[in-house]
Amino acid sequence: MQIQAAGPGVSYDLGVTGDLGVTAEWSGHVIVCGLEDVGLRTVEQLIQAGVRVAVVDDGVDRRRLRTVDSWRVPRITGDSRLPEVLAAAGLPGAAAVVCVQGDDLHAFETALLVRELRPELRVVARIRNPAVERALATISVAVLDVAGLSAPSIVEGCLRTGSQDVVLGGERFVAVTTVADTDATLRDRYGVLAPLAVAPAGGGEVEICPGRDLPVRAGDRVTLIGTPDELAEYGVAPRVAAAGTARPGWWRRLRAVVGSVISVADRRIAVTIGALLALSALSTTVLNVAYHEPDGGRMSTVDALYFTVETIVTVGYGDFNFRDQPTWLRLFAILLMILGAVLATSFFALLTNLLVTRRIAEAMGQRRVTGLSGHVVVIGLGSVGVRVVELLIAAGRDVVVVERDESCRYLAQVRRAGVPVVIADSTLPQTLGAVNLAGAAAVAVLTSDDLTNIETGLTVRDQLGPRWTEVPVVLRIFDRQLARSVRRNFGFGNVQSTSALAAPWFVGAVLGLDIEGTFYAGRRAMLVGRLEVAPGGRLDGLAMSEISARTRVVAISRAGRDGAVEHAPRRDTRLHAGDRAYLIGPYEELLTVLGTRAS
Repeated sequence: MQIQAAGPGVSYDLGVTGDLGVTAEWSGHVIVCGLEDVGLRTVEQLIQAGVRVAVVDDGVDRRRLRTVDSWRVPRITGDSRLPEVLAAAGLPGAAAVVCVQGDDLHAFETALLVRELRPELRVVARIRNPAVERALATISVAVLDVAGLSAPSIVEGCLRTGSQDVVLGGERFVAVTTVADTDATLRDRYGVLAPLAVAPAGGGEVEICPGRDLPVRAGDRVTLIGTPDELAEYGVAPRVAAAGTARPGWWRRLRAVVGSVISVADRRIAVTIGALLALSALSTTVLNVAYHEPDGGRMSTVDALYFTVETIVTVGYGDFNFRDQPTWLRLFAILLMILGAVLATSFFALLTNLLVTRRIAEAMGQRRVTGLSGHVVVIGLGSVGVRVVELLIAAGRDVVVVERDESCRYLAQVRRAGVPVVIADSTLPQTLGAVNLAGAAAVAVLTSDDLTNIETGLTVRDQLGPRWTEVPVVLRIFDRQLARSVRRNFGFGNVQSTSALAAPWFVGAVLGLDIEGTFYAGRRAMLVGRLEVAPGGRLDGLAMSEISARTRVVAISRAGRDGAVEHAPRRDTRLHAGDRAYLIGPYEELLTVLGTRAS
């Protein structure tokens, strides 16, 4: 069954609620169940790709419903786990169903129901649980994880490496953002490297997928893609992360632990330790001067110190004693034993109390992070946050997490990885002080609430002060217009939407297309796709110059050449049946180009 495009002659009578019974008669359309996060973006991109869409939603979020209504997309208000609701959305004639509800169980039940009602239908589901994902894969349900798809771009924004790896046809390519070092055309300066975006140094419109004859000026930010060897040949390399962001060695970690313990130790421990040291020094001096060995000799300093410690901790090995010493020295020994026992007992009691208190505080997420610098602060430990933490640890970075919810399901997981977690309100300055924001190398604000993220981001900006322009702050905001407003008015340079990054994967899965990856070039979400040229199709014989000007063909794997990848095809290079072309471009246009493969 082919997916049908919504032609210009289609009109919808939405009515008051937006429910449409007419969709029950449709065929070749896509049903999207759920409008949370990636669901709304999937609907939007399916429309942009010319696909006819029907929506099933519970109708709770009125704002998102109004957005869908403004796109003139029919929607059914109801529970997608009911056969009659799916029938009203046109399940008998649908070409695919997307299950992107906010709850895994809801999406799981919907996918199972669709599979029972239409075993041959293409079903795509958003599932966070790996076990459920594996189970659905056994019944041919395509499962995608938004966190896994979007986390690499967020990590790159934190580390500012300016690069992202992409594997095309089994060969590694790297997309790199660099600063032009001279006035020249892209061809003269970067040769065969494929330009993806050029952002003028003085601001202005970003040129997407420009031609190689475009002139650039020194200071312009240029995003290019090529193999590592090609990048090295033209002197283009990813920026190295700032010094001090690597995971510290054992000595630095030991100092961090000691510093952390000292920072939470109270004055009583310091006084007790001071008294023990003073008593030990006094006793060592007295014994060294006044103690007489059986042979008439005097104690060495080491023997005196050893005997002092032995007496204070009441071990008594029998190698020294006060039996034959003068009376005053035996009285001194009595005082030493009493004071030593009291001070030693007090020290161990206070130390035990400190360790227990610190452990309880750590378990409740109330500990302070001290002695650590160059770490990344991750705020919000949802499915996206935990994946970002995992990738940062794999990249060799220290991470500190702030999470408000004590019952967060991922707390135990990150604590087992040795990551400090602070349970507190991230919008409060004292919380950011507790995670040593002053020494942080980057901050990722990833809660699931836009307002909380904005509040936290503004607090981070205030607390960083002069370091605001130096420390990367990645802000997760779902609403596109709100993201633009925050970026423009408050100076946040890296505002990302996990749904915008993940939605193209869902659209590609629905259309049966091959999506290789998504990443940001400047502020534009770019899509990496694989296209196989169908015999006699619209792409068979098409020249590179005839493909969308805002889409770049990076490589071609020619049919009959054992998968060998041809780099940097020229404008007059043509596609042939059986070829696999690897394209990069803004997702709106690339989805349209990829969609032509069925023609």
